[in-house]
Amino acid sequence: MRRRVAPLGLPVALLAALVVLAGCGGEPRTLDSPRIGRAGNEPNAPQQLGFPAFATKNTTRVGGADAIANAAAVARAVYPGGGAGGTESRPRAVVLADQRLWPAALAASVLMSAPLRAPLLLSDGGDLPQASADALAALAPTGASELGGAQVVRIGGAPAPSGYRSTTLAGSDPIALAAMIDYRIQSAAVGRASRAVVVASADAPAFAMPAAGWAAKTGNPLLFVHRDTIPGPTFAALQAHRRPRIYLLAPPAVVGAAVERALSGIGPVTRIAAPDPVQSAIAFARLRDGLDGWGVDDPGHGLVFANAHRTLDAAAAAPLSASGTYGPLVLVEDASTLPLPLGQYLLDIQPGYTRDPVRAVYNHGWLIGDESAISLPVQSRIDSLLEIAPVQSATNAIR
Repeated sequence: MRRRVAPLGLPVALLAALVVLAGCGGEPRTLDSPRIGRAGNEPNAPQQLGFPAFATKNTTRVGGADAIANAAAVARAVYPGGGAGGTESRPRAVVLADQRLWPAALAASVLMSAPLRAPLLLSDGGDLPQASADALAALAPTGASELGGAQVVRIGGAPAPSGYRSTTLAGSDPIALAAMIDYRIQSAAVGRASRAVVVASADAPAFAMPAAGWAAKTGNPLLFVHRDTIPGPTFAALQAHRRPRIYLLAPPAVVGAAVERALSGIGPVTRIAAPDPVQSAIAFARLRDGLDGWGVDDPGHGLVFANAHRTLDAAAAAPLSASGTYGPLVLVEDASTLPLPLGQYLLDIQPGYTRDPVRAVYNHGWLIGDESAISLPVQSRIDSLLEIAPVQSATNAIR
């Protein structure tokens, strides 16, 4: 069975309490980072507290200059207790993925789902950036019984951090690593293979980005194909799921009809057939397929915003789709422009109220990256489109 889904056209104070890192996951920013404890007699106190560049009334920005810093900040936002907190605010395991292998890093997002609930940190090959090292020390993972007590899951060439018990998926083939993450870690931890799988292109990363958050929320793994071929590791992993529902997150120009036909022999295929990454992410966010799909086509949801040219920000942000306000990843392609289809989508799901806004529902957006990823004017526009409004006047125009 094959179906095509055509495209349609907590918050604020939390991140301000974090140290937002920049550069290659190294030194904290001294001018832009939000800092608690600012007094009213100090200049620019609102900016020092993180408003509006890092937080507005409906958005919170994870303002790292790269995915390493963003992953570290997100992990700390999801598990704020760290070593000083109780075990409920500390993860049992942490994933350490090699940023040089972007498909494997995106696929590792599935380990944020139950039962492991493991946030992602990034290495630079065999080097452990300072941001990742500091976050790992603060998170102080307690060890996952499903992994034999391991505290760190190493993916690809990621190093073995001193003082932690590790389990390792080694290799340099990111497609094979994605398959191993599925059957050697996630399916083994759950005790069974999932009934649904997302398949994306190994050659068009922007189309694959929204799958990371979905994998983190649902436990549905992310596997990869090429335009005209299904790699052996992917084929074997799909077979192990025994007729899974397959979501093909790529248009025919990116993954061809021959691959779709071959996938349909493994399980029923639903293709998200949008022409570009922005519209594809929106179509995936809207998707309702029985009990599957985000189904975010009405008000009252969380959303995660990232730049389509910063692939690993999707992996860094994935834990935000599986905790807090939960919600799908949507994309911009230019830091200074809100895409028209995304603006229309936000209007479609904008909350409204008739009498009392306290009794209504709300939207919230996480923005991933600094202003080179999403500019402050675009953040301001997103904030206004997420704002609850009286129903008789909730008709903001997209500029």
